[in-house]
Amino acid sequence: MEKLRLMKDNRSEIIVGGKYRIIRKIGSGSFGDIYLGMSIQSGEEVAVKMESANARHPQLLYEAKLYRILSGGVGIPRIRYHGKEKNFNTLVMDLLGPSLEDLFNFCTRHFTIKTVLMLVDQMIGRLEYIHLKCFIHRDIKPDNFLMGIGRHCNKLFLIDFGLAKKYRDPVSRTHIQYREDKNLTGTARYASINAHLGIEQSRRDDMESLGYVMMYFNRGVLPWQGMKANNKQQKYEKISEKKMSTPIETLCKGFPAEFAMYINYCRSLRFEEQPDYMYLRQLFRILFRTLNHHYDYVYDWTMLKQKTHQGQPNPAILLGQAESRNERDKEKEKQGLKPMISD
Repeated sequence: MEKLRLMKDNRSEIIVGGKYRIIRKIGSGSFGDIYLGMSIQSGEEVAVKMESANARHPQLLYEAKLYRILSGGVGIPRIRYHGKEKNFNTLVMDLLGPSLEDLFNFCTRHFTIKTVLMLVDQMIGRLEYIHLKCFIHRDIKPDNFLMGIGRHCNKLFLIDFGLAKKYRDPVSRTHIQYREDKNLTGTARYASINAHLGIEQSRRDDMESLGYVMMYFNRGVLPWQGMKANNKQQKYEKISEKKMSTPIETLCKGFPAEFAMYINYCRSLRFEEQPDYMYLRQLFRILFRTLNHHYDYVYDWTMLKQKTHQGQPNPAILLGQAESRNERDKEKEKQGLKPMISD
């Protein structure tokens, strides 16, 4: 691998790997910072993730390895360069658009069933692909699904594989063992019930988390949001209790039965069981046709941007890094939360 070079030239520009110029910071999180970069040779814009090599939970080089393994999959961003230099781990990848969380806020926290169903079909497909590659994501949430840009603007991408884990050996096909007393990994709001109970995560947990993402988009808020607590542990316990005590029918009340069917199905899966991805996609595809919708890639934000901006980009959703997201990350750091757990 070509040695990573991180240097400043006479104009104080930062060059990564001798190929990419850092333009400006576009986001930050508990693991490091994200910058807009540009290829010196072609002028193409890219995203550059950087973290301290001395980070408490370094993840960037591991994440780069996973992107390489997953490369070629639909909705998986391409890696242009990764390496380590001095005090930084660096990852250069495709520049993507706004996250679904950003777009949800842009649409005043309301998605139509049509938009939700068009997203659901792609989200299930992304999970099926990474599971096929023997990995589970373990942090499925709206922030980790980004829309593409340019000719990929209608395509949904799955990102952030820093918490992903191999759930079976790709050669022997041996599944990881069932374990208990595990710490919660991921985001409590969307975590599966078994993850709350300390059970080792597997494919079923990614799928269940996706069910909560669907209902978040349908409802605008989940019943276990905004729980008051004195500390992080107490908050997670309250979220867990509320999640377990809320009947699925109550969670999905007022929405097509397919959403409750989906969550019930995911919760019924055994630890090592392979989800029937095609059954789940067909469940929502049939609903989509029953509601007389057409898969035309006209999302709620497509029409909203056409109406309100007349071609002018909204700074709040550019590059998938809305300020609200950055502020949440900063607040977590102030509270001293461990990077591997968010609320």
